[in-house]
Order: sequence, then structure tokens, then C-alpha cells
Amino acid sequence: MTHSHITLAPDLTGRHVMVTGAASGIGAACVAAFASAGARVTAVDLDQGGLDRLADELSGLTVTPCPADLADLDGLADLPGEVDVLVNNAGIQHVSPVHEFPVEKFDLIQRLMLQSPFRLIRANLPHMYEQRWGRIVNISSVHGLRASAFKSAYVSAKHGLEGLSKVVALEGAEHGVTSNCLNPAYVRTPLVEKQIADQARTHDIPEEEVLEQIMLAPVALKRLVEVDEVAALALFLCSTAATSITGSSLPLDGGWTAH
Repeated sequence: MTHSHITLAPDLTGRHVMVTGAASGIGAACVAAFASAGARVTAVDLDQGGLDRLADELSGLTVTPCPADLADLDGLADLPGEVDVLVNNAGIQHVSPVHEFPVEKFDLIQRLMLQSPFRLIRANLPHMYEQRWGRIVNISSVHGLRASAFKSAYVSAKHGLEGLSKVVALEGAEHGVTSNCLNPAYVRTPLVEKQIADQARTHDIPEEEVLEQIMLAPVALKRLVEVDEVAALALFLCSTAATSITGSSLPLDGGWTAH
């Protein structure tokens, strides 16, 4: 028996992909990967300038910048619909002890990183169910599987996203929809670069020591994850080789969770 229909590289011609947090980092890499695979990509981000620059860099591919504040939950209804592949990536970080954590910052992170993905999934599942194919790719984190001190809001949101993703996987299975989380350790992104300064201040150590002492301490592979690694795995989840992968959390964590 041959399985010639099993491929690692999906052809997404005719598919509509939405990527949130698309202006930089993992999101921008996902936009490039999906657009290069033939998809029509809606790139959503608060940073209009970043979206415009990305669209210019990817001229010749079908990328539509869509500036939006994803933490404005009521405004999500104005985003384009009929999405075939939804990549929930948008996120922010705040580093502070629980007893000092700003309540409004905690609430913002839950809205942006848990409630917004829920609403986007909810809005697009009927279209996916109707065509009996859809892919939900949630960019979680190693912090969806492990905790770190001083990151209560981020860890809570990512743990919630993990649970949401699994429920969607169970409900969507009979409709041809898969839902998975990607769980990278620290990725070379603007978010992480900003965190280095925050961590240095919180731990009272020089910035150059943060990478070695804090960020790479729990991992076996002493390097940051590159954005293209995450984007490649997100794209793989849309291939026929990944048809049986759903409800999973796929670590790109350099061995962090091997402990």
C-alpha cells in the first residue's frame, strides 16, 4: 500500500489564513511561510507600520494588513471571516511578582491572549465545520506547560490556551478540524529582547547575564529558538502528514520539559 498523498509541504492555494500578532517575530515568520505556500493571508496586529513594512517585504505574495486591537473584544467582530487556518499568536509579557502585579495588566493579558483567541476560534469554526476542513494553530509557549516566577498573567493565559485548544480538538475532530499548541522556549523576537531588560531589573543583574542565567538555564540546547522554526512547524500542521495530530502540545523547547 502506498501513501503518496502524504506530504510534508502543504499547498494552501485558495486557503484563507489569519495570523495575529503578525507585524514582527513569530507572527511575521508565519505570514511569510503561509503566504509562500500559496495562502491568502490576513495579517492582524496593533502595529500598522509593522504590518505595512511586512506587506512590502512580501510583495508578490497575497498578504492583507489588518490593523486591529485584539484586546478590544467587541471589535473582533469587524475582522474578516471565513478563515481556513487561524494562527493565534498575539501576545505581550509583563514581569512582576504576584503581590505587585498590576491588576489592569493581568486583565489585559487575559483578554489579548485567551479571550481573544476564544472569540476568533468561535467565530470561524462554523465556516471550517461547513467545509469539513480547518486548522487552529495556537502559539502557546513552554510556559503553557511549565511555570516561571514573576509571570502570573502570561503563564495563566497560556495554560488557559492549552485547555481551550484541547476542547476545540475534541469538538472539531468529527468536522475535519484540528487544533494544536506550539510550545517554544525563548524565541529570538522583540518580545524576548524587551524581556531581557525587564528580567535584568527584576533580578538585579546585568542584561548580558540574563540570557545565560535566566533564559537558557532550563534548556539543554543553549540557544534561542528562531522564528522560522516555529513558523515551519505551524505550516507542517496544515500538511496531510499532520492529519492525525490534534489536541497536542508540540514543544520546541530545547529540552526544557525533559526535566
